[in-house]
Amino acid sequence: MHKTLLNSLFIAPTLLGAAVFFSAPVTASQLQSSTEVTTEAAVDTTSLAQLQQYSNEGQGVPTENAAGADTVDQVTSVSQLSDVQPTDWAFQALQSLVERYGCIAGYPDGTYKGNRAMTRYEFAAGVNACLDRVNELIAAGTTGLASKEDLATLQKLQEEFAAELATIRGQVDGLEARTTELEKNQFSTTTKLAGEVIFAVADTFGDAAVSSGSKNPRAIRGDEDNTETIFGDRVRLNFETSFTGKDKLRTRLEALNIPNFNRSVVAGEETLTGTNMTRLSFDGGGSNNIAIDELWYRFPLGNQLTVQVDAVKLEVYDALVDTLSPFASSGSGAISRFGRFNPIFRAGATAGAGVTARYKFSEFKDTFTLELGYVSDTNSNIPTEKNGLFNGATAAFANLIFKPNNNLSLGFTYSRGYFPSDSVNLTGSTGSRLAANPFNSSAANRRSVTEDVGAVQIQYKLSPTLTLGGWFGAIFANEQNSNKDATILNGAVYLSLKDLFKEGSLTGLLVGIPPKVVDNSFDSNREDPDTSIHVEAFHRFPVSDNIAITPGFFVIFNPEHNSDNATQFVGTIRTTFTF
Repeated sequence: MHKTLLNSLFIAPTLLGAAVFFSAPVTASQLQSSTEVTTEAAVDTTSLAQLQQYSNEGQGVPTENAAGADTVDQVTSVSQLSDVQPTDWAFQALQSLVERYGCIAGYPDGTYKGNRAMTRYEFAAGVNACLDRVNELIAAGTTGLASKEDLATLQKLQEEFAAELATIRGQVDGLEARTTELEKNQFSTTTKLAGEVIFAVADTFGDAAVSSGSKNPRAIRGDEDNTETIFGDRVRLNFETSFTGKDKLRTRLEALNIPNFNRSVVAGEETLTGTNMTRLSFDGGGSNNIAIDELWYRFPLGNQLTVQVDAVKLEVYDALVDTLSPFASSGSGAISRFGRFNPIFRAGATAGAGVTARYKFSEFKDTFTLELGYVSDTNSNIPTEKNGLFNGATAAFANLIFKPNNNLSLGFTYSRGYFPSDSVNLTGSTGSRLAANPFNSSAANRRSVTEDVGAVQIQYKLSPTLTLGGWFGAIFANEQNSNKDATILNGAVYLSLKDLFKEGSLTGLLVGIPPKVVDNSFDSNREDPDTSIHVEAFHRFPVSDNIAITPGFFVIFNPEHNSDNATQFVGTIRTTFTF
C-alpha cells in the first residue's frame, strides 16, 4: 500500500462523508527525499482509528496516539489550526496544480470541491499528493515534466505546510511499519478462520411416544418421561481459503456432544422420547471428538453460474440451495430440527460427496434462479457393490427460485432419490418413524426404495422486519420388490420478526405438521393414524456482535401421529458465540 493511498484514507472521514482518493502511485517527492515503503497488508482497526484522529487534530481537538501521548503539540502555532479558505493564495495555487497534473482524483462526483474551505491537514494531504505526482513525472522522464514555476509553487506550499506534512508522513510511516509487521505474522495470506461455539441447556417433558402402526387406535403409552436436563456444546471451526478472490475452499472441523432426544423403542435400548419430532436443530450426539464436518470448494464459471463440489458430508440445504427459510441456521435459527426448513431438503441421500450448482438468469434480472445438484451417501468412497459414488444411496434435485418483486419469493423443488435396503431414511430423521421408512426396509428383507419428491416454499415480507412464510412437501415412495407405493406429506407456516427490542434479534413462531404417511399400498398398518402438530417459539437476543442467547420451546401434540401418545414439550436455552 503506497503512502499516497494512506494519505487518501486519512482525508476520507473529514470531507462531508465523501471519499477522496489520490492517484499518484509513488511516495515522497524528490523535493524532500524519503524512503519508499510498500505493503499489501490491510490497515488494522487501530490504524483506521488513527486516521480518524487526523481530522480531529486539524480542527483543534486534542487526541491521543497509540502510546497515549497528546498529538496536538506537533502543531507549532495557533494559525495552523485554522482552515484554508478558497480565497487564500495557497488554495488557488493547489487548485491550479490539481487541474494541470491531475494529482487529486477528486470526490465521487468527479469534482475537486474548490468552493469550500479545507482544514490545514486536508490541504496538506493534497499538497503531498501533488508532490508525489510531480515526483512520478520526473522519475518517468516523460514530456509532461513539471515547469520551474510549478516546482517553485510546490516548494513554497511545502514550506508553508511543513508541520502538517511532517505529521502526516510520520503517522503514515508508523502505519506502514505496523501493517508490515501484521503481514509477517498473519496466519495466512489466503485463509481466514471463522468459528461458532454453542452452549445449550435443554430438557424434554412428557411420556415417551410409541407408534401404533395401525389405523385402529390402541391405548399404547410409552414409559414416563425419563430425560434429565442436559448441558451440551458444539464447536465448529471454519478455515475458508480463497485463491482468486471469487472462489472459496472450506474445511470445517466439528466437535459436539449434544444428544438426540429420540431413542427408538428397541429391546435392550433405553427409551427416551421415542420420536424424532423432539430433536433439536443443533444435536448430533458424539463425545466431542473432532472430525471434518465439511470439505468443499466453490467457484464461479462466468458471471451467472456458480459450482460447489463437496468431498464429505454434503447436505443439500447447506450447499448452493436456497430453502427460503429465515430459520435455516442451526446456530442462530430455529431450535427444532423440523423448524429449520422444509424437511424435503433432507430427503434423499445426504452427508456424502456430490456437486451443486446455481445459475442466475441475467435476462430476468435475478427474478429466476435455478439450483441443481447430485449427492451420494457416506459410502461414496467405498468401491464395493451397492456403494461408491453412483451405486449407493443417491439423489438428484432441482430447485427453482422465483422472485417477482422484492417482497415475494417462491421456491419449487423436485428431487429423485434411491435407497439401498439397509439405509432407507426418506425424511432425514424428521417426522414419524413410519415416514422415514414406510416399507420396513432393512438389510434382512432387501427392500430397496425410490422416491420422487416435490415441494413448494413461499416467503412474503409484510414489512422490512416482518416476514410471513411457509412450505408444503410431498414424498412419493416406491418399494422396488413389490412395486408398492406410499405417500408422505408435511407442511408448516411461520412468522419471522427481526430487530424486536434490539437490532439483530430474531423472533420466530412456527406451526406445522411433521412428515406423515397418509397412504401406503404396501401395508395399511404402516400408515400414521392421527396427526401431530408442531408448535414452536423462540427469540434470539444479541448480547453483543459475537454473542447471542436464544431461549425457546416447542410442543408436539399427538407425537408420532398417534393421539394415544402424551403431548411432549422440549425447551432449551442456546448460547451462540461467533468469531
